Amino acid sequence: MTYDTVIRKGSVVDGSGAAIFTADIALAEGRIQRISAPGSITEQADEIIDAEGLYLAPGFIDVHTHDDLEVIHKPQVPAKISQGVTTVIVGNCGISASPVTLESDPPDPLNLLGDRSRFAYPQFSDYARAVQKARPNVNVAALVGHTSLRNNHMDNLQRTASVAELAAMRAQLRSALEQGAIGLSSGLAYASAKSADTAEVLEMVAELAVQGGVYTTHLRTEFDRILEAMDEALLTAREHRVPLIVSHLKCAGRGNWGRSGDVLGALENATRYQQVACDCYPYTASSSTLDLAQVADDIEIFITWSESFPEQGGRPLADIAQEWNLSCYEAAEKLQPAGAVYHCMSDEDVKNILSHPLTMVGSDGLPNDPHPHPRLWGAFPRVLAHYGRDLGLFDLPQAVHKMSGLSATNFGLANRGFIREGYCADLVLFDYARLESLATYSEPLRTARGISQVWVNGVCAYSDGVMLDSRSGAFLFRG
Repeated sequence: MTYDTVIRKGSVVDGSGAAIFTADIALAEGRIQRISAPGSITEQADEIIDAEGLYLAPGFIDVHTHDDLEVIHKPQVPAKISQGVTTVIVGNCGISASPVTLESDPPDPLNLLGDRSRFAYPQFSDYARAVQKARPNVNVAALVGHTSLRNNHMDNLQRTASVAELAAMRAQLRSALEQGAIGLSSGLAYASAKSADTAEVLEMVAELAVQGGVYTTHLRTEFDRILEAMDEALLTAREHRVPLIVSHLKCAGRGNWGRSGDVLGALENATRYQQVACDCYPYTASSSTLDLAQVADDIEIFITWSESFPEQGGRPLADIAQEWNLSCYEAAEKLQPAGAVYHCMSDEDVKNILSHPLTMVGSDGLPNDPHPHPRLWGAFPRVLAHYGRDLGLFDLPQAVHKMSGLSATNFGLANRGFIREGYCADLVLFDYARLESLATYSEPLRTARGISQVWVNGVCAYSDGVMLDSRSGAFLFRG
């Protein structure tokens, strides 16, 4: 047999958390065909890679993205492929590009994905076909957003859904699941969904019990009442025996710092009764639309964009407020609608959450943001280099497991997330000693250092700093 690629003498981190081993790996027809002792693969290959001194891992799975439309309009997806990310989960926080029908501008936070013209997928199957036609550099699996469903069937998002609206929302969710969606997401902290009561969410999650799929949630609050919000999420999933994933778990606000042990304890205790997990990004700042409820004088807030005052994007809110002779809250009101980065977490809480065995890695990056949070371009190298190698928070096999095997298992992504014979050839080769996330809050669009090569379904998509137009990503249908 002639192989497409043979990667020789790489230090293999297989995604399971097991010890690193040295091997030769042969790729053909988009799959890992052989894993053998160094020097034992003698068949011909179109390309031979000398990986001695480098580490080979499964392609990273970004479980928390808002790349719904990015994978269609910018299918090279440079922010992700340059980090070694080969699969993205879209549709998080209740916000999905599909199924969506808009009669006016998208409500907050649906506007994080773009303006009205970009929402062109009234059926989930329309979106899946559009991704397949775009042929992005990464694989795509999609959740259906609870807020998107509310938008489609409710004339007022500031209340809970009626019986008829619930029936319509559930029917549309059922259709999307039948068409290959991997689950449902909610964003109960946002104004467009916070009026949904627990009964409404339970009705939506009940459909997952029938059709299959995961339930991911941006908790109703991540501030002082986080334990109550966690209880609601656990109850909602447990009621219907549906797997739960808590999105971007954090203890937000200075008054909440130091509570990560209690929050993780609640999640860990729940594992006795139900399947649970969470994701986390490796930074002490969050980013979203500018939420007046989060404006406080004791944390730094950076404005990333403003429709009313575009020239104020890229400036601290405190500086804008001082210039306008207003309070921070009054300035935030004036800037609306807008986006912001909130420096609202403690590093100790981030480390506690990131290192927990239930935690996966997700970037939560916002590609439509003109001045994005650095997590968009740097989350995965930062986990490996800063928190793993430099701080010793976990060893390399554990770190890779959190961004590959654990993620594939929790989201039901078959034949991905591990380096095993017969599995899809999603791989990343990197120099662990040189690896570094270069994206910063002031310069967020910088490419990471130390990623040597990335393969998606056996085709090289990134090589030594060069973005290749491989366009070999697949749409990953549930089941």
